[in-house]
Amino acid sequence: MRSPFLHPFARPAAAAEDFITITRGEGALVWDDNENDYIDAIASLWYCNVGHGRWEIVDQVASQMAVLENYNTFDIFTNETVETFAAFVAAAAPMEDSRIFFTSSGSEAVETALKLARLTHSLKGDGKRTEFVGRVNSYHGVAYGGVSVQGLPLNQQGFGPLLDTVHQVSAHDIDEIEKLFERSGSTIAAVITEPVQGAGGVYPPADGYLARLRDLCDEYGVLLIFDEVITGFGRLGSWFAASHYGVVPDMITFAKGCTSGYLPLGGVVVGEAVLDVLEADPNFILRHGYTYSGHPSACAAALANTAILLEENLFDRVPVIAERIGGGLTALAAMGAIVEARGVGGIWSAELQPGLSAPAVRNEMLKRGVIARPIGLSIIAFCPPFVTTDEQLDQCVVALREAIAALS
Repeated sequence: MRSPFLHPFARPAAAAEDFITITRGEGALVWDDNENDYIDAIASLWYCNVGHGRWEIVDQVASQMAVLENYNTFDIFTNETVETFAAFVAAAAPMEDSRIFFTSSGSEAVETALKLARLTHSLKGDGKRTEFVGRVNSYHGVAYGGVSVQGLPLNQQGFGPLLDTVHQVSAHDIDEIEKLFERSGSTIAAVITEPVQGAGGVYPPADGYLARLRDLCDEYGVLLIFDEVITGFGRLGSWFAASHYGVVPDMITFAKGCTSGYLPLGGVVVGEAVLDVLEADPNFILRHGYTYSGHPSACAAALANTAILLEENLFDRVPVIAERIGGGLTALAAMGAIVEARGVGGIWSAELQPGLSAPAVRNEMLKRGVIARPIGLSIIAFCPPFVTTDEQLDQCVVALREAIAALS
């Protein structure tokens, strides 16, 4: 029997019994409808930073809904909760005098940043700058702009035609971007990049890559967008990976960890290179927005979430995740159990040996009470909640080791 729910990133022909029904969660654990418990080693989908079952968030959202569940923020309307969270994000971001445009997802945030990039150049009288640069292995959501600029061909198949103004460059060769700029720099609106590539396999940047990219964008008048939907709100131990790497982009997209997934919320941190243009004409109207932009209940969840991150000093757990997960995977690589361990801070992956299937390894890990994420056929990713205990982190590596042994 098939489910009435058409699942995302799944086989439409799958039977209802092929799915695992998650019923509840607490901390780093979730339970299925058979009362099996699992360590959530991927924070659901890269987002549940403060862990499951946080009543502080539930209570704050309920209090907000009891007063004002939502009201649109188009034109002349606003609400106190969105203004408060916008001020928090602007203060946490590395750009001076930034402003925040809110969305309901990372995909919407990316779409917004791409549109703002083109709009900025158009308002400056440089309308020929319509092209974008994306990197191989990058993931930028599922809206048409984000699908067009990402570097994962499987996610693009069958959805064309996509934007035809996109240059795909290799993930780590900064010289390739410099040569591209020399040829076409005058028609490029923006480069979009994840500081750490996540859904494409967890690839940290090469040393100096992001700083050199910033310099090239400045030299050729190209805007720089950091897609921090995964890395934002603490995944590398700071509010944004931009701060971790000491590189200031023109825009930052965020989502996932800003509410730890308790309610959908995303946004764009917009810096001065864009704001100076948008604000130049006092009569200009920004004709872009979403029904739920600045949703006060979602912003209440975000405020409660960030309060937990601060009050419990949860960023201090990021080096522990790096030590336990990253160190454990590095040890597996040294003994030949995996090809390579990749990662930084609280996000890691294991490149499997040839002949092993990542979905099969994931399934064996499930039998051992750990949920990790297969990426393609050869990568297992880890992105655990910050509240995951040392013992649970170690068990994630043990489960991977035992799963590999069972399939070898």
